[in-house]
Amino acid sequence: MKQVHVDVAVIGGGPAGLAASLAARKEGAERVLIIERNTELGGILQQCIHHGFGLHRFKEELTGPEYAQRFIDFIKETDIEVMLETMVLEVTPERKIYAVNSESGMLEIHAKSIVLAMGCRERTRGALRIPGGRPAGVYSAGTAQRYVNIDGYVPGKKAVILGSGDIGLIMARRFTLEGAKVEAVVEVLPYAAGLTRNVVQCLEDYDIPLYLQSTVIEIHGNKRIEAVTIAQVDEKWNPIPGTERKIECDTLLLSVGLVPENELSSQAGVAIDPITNGPLVDDAMMTNLPGIFACGNVLHVHDLVDNVSKESERAGMYAGRYALGKSSEKARRIKVQAGENIRYVVPHEVSSEEPVEFFMRVQRPQDDVALDVGGLRRIRKTSVRPSEMLDVKITPEQLQSLEGDTLVIQIVEQ
Repeated sequence: MKQVHVDVAVIGGGPAGLAASLAARKEGAERVLIIERNTELGGILQQCIHHGFGLHRFKEELTGPEYAQRFIDFIKETDIEVMLETMVLEVTPERKIYAVNSESGMLEIHAKSIVLAMGCRERTRGALRIPGGRPAGVYSAGTAQRYVNIDGYVPGKKAVILGSGDIGLIMARRFTLEGAKVEAVVEVLPYAAGLTRNVVQCLEDYDIPLYLQSTVIEIHGNKRIEAVTIAQVDEKWNPIPGTERKIECDTLLLSVGLVPENELSSQAGVAIDPITNGPLVDDAMMTNLPGIFACGNVLHVHDLVDNVSKESERAGMYAGRYALGKSSEKARRIKVQAGENIRYVVPHEVSSEEPVEFFMRVQRPQDDVALDVGGLRRIRKTSVRPSEMLDVKITPEQLQSLEGDTLVIQIVEQ
């Protein structure tokens, strides 16, 4: 078995892995390795040909491939090593990585620190348990996006989209631009699950109907999907009798959420947050296993790639420090707790010695409220939505003034 020794190994060559590897190299880690199972770097960005990326990071509007290419070019200017078409099979708590590719066969990679940046995957039809047969024409929204944007195939001519996640909204517009008819977007929640700008630009601008508090209760068709039956739901998401409606279609796209890709993490013994389905991390983005860090969508699902890059640079910086032996034990540890109308907060634990940026999502929409960070800082918000991530920065001085060892972040009335 071929042995490889590196300072920092980054698993995943998407936006998170690219940003983390650059930050680790900048921090002084001499040998940085990116391991990517695909044939190219960039991750999911390569199929996101719509604009809207880079507004925060580069102060200009880019497409997904353009955003990815900026970071790929940065990588090419360094001596960071890249292994493409390499599948990681196992990560051990001792920071050994077992991987395989067609060129070297089995690899045993010894890393002083590891950054987990594997991204996330789409929730499937099987997780939804929709009644009906298994005809052709049922796709996850991301699969359809790849067919259209990379392979050049439009999967159907009349589509229904279940779920109003961002990929589903963007594909509603994409199908329309390709000449297909989107009959409806159906969402089980009483509000859209995607960004407000995507609801406006992808649905309202193209007169595509959005049915809230509704879901698909049956799929019709034998060899090919012919129609779906949708119905309104009650507070417990149970279909309401008498509200059924049949919609003819030849394609059903599922945009019903993303799941962080943490099989390797769990196998290694990384503690997982049951809310985010990602690792529990501290303010250095380090997991419960020393020297193993996590960032990007493998940690929690982001809505802006700019935030992924920012978070991943932090993980890469601390991974670089750890590899160089510069990390030190923090004197004080503060637990972070999600309070009123906060679904989760990342990171889950902080010290009081360095500035930290918290990322969080609310559980339900609210207007005219304030974000209260343990009484240390209060920020007024005209509205908060589960689809739009909140972030707030706290200084070491503010953390040092905290009484006790628990920081509660919550939404409060104005």
